[in-house]
Amino acid sequence: MEAYLDIETTGLSRRCDAITVVGINLHHGIRNKFVQLVDDDITPERILRTLKGVEAIYTYNGSRFDLPFINYHLGINLAKLFRHCDLMYHCWANNLYGGLKCVEGQLGITRHLSEITGYDAVRLWWEYTNNHDDGALNILLEYNREDVLNLKILKDMLLR
Repeated sequence: MEAYLDIETTGLSRRCDAITVVGINLHHGIRNKFVQLVDDDITPERILRTLKGVEAIYTYNGSRFDLPFINYHLGINLAKLFRHCDLMYHCWANNLYGGLKCVEGQLGITRHLSEITGYDAVRLWWEYTNNHDDGALNILLEYNREDVLNLKILKDMLLR
């Protein structure tokens, strides 16, 4: 079983910022299961339970961002517990540079929320927490969902 993982945070600093959303798409043959953990639901136990049976985790820039963030805040080193493939480096090997959305654009991978950026993800979280704006949370969750689901498409295009 494979897992595609992406996190949202309150900023770029592991030391100063927090994880707000963990999105995981579990792929086993033709079966998919999508899981999102939000705020207080983000625990080591919940992540490890979700990843039970997974052989490989796929991320984009996960070796420099997602996995170290998770290790710092939750004390679980997913790179040691699972085989990890950071698709960013496979993109670089194919002359595809930039963030995930930029690479998606170069490859023709579409998004419903193409105008939302990582900065917007932080802003949406604060709109949700400060103003109890469930609409902002729903947009953030959909943004994360698109990131996670597009990782599988990207992996299939790069690693046939």
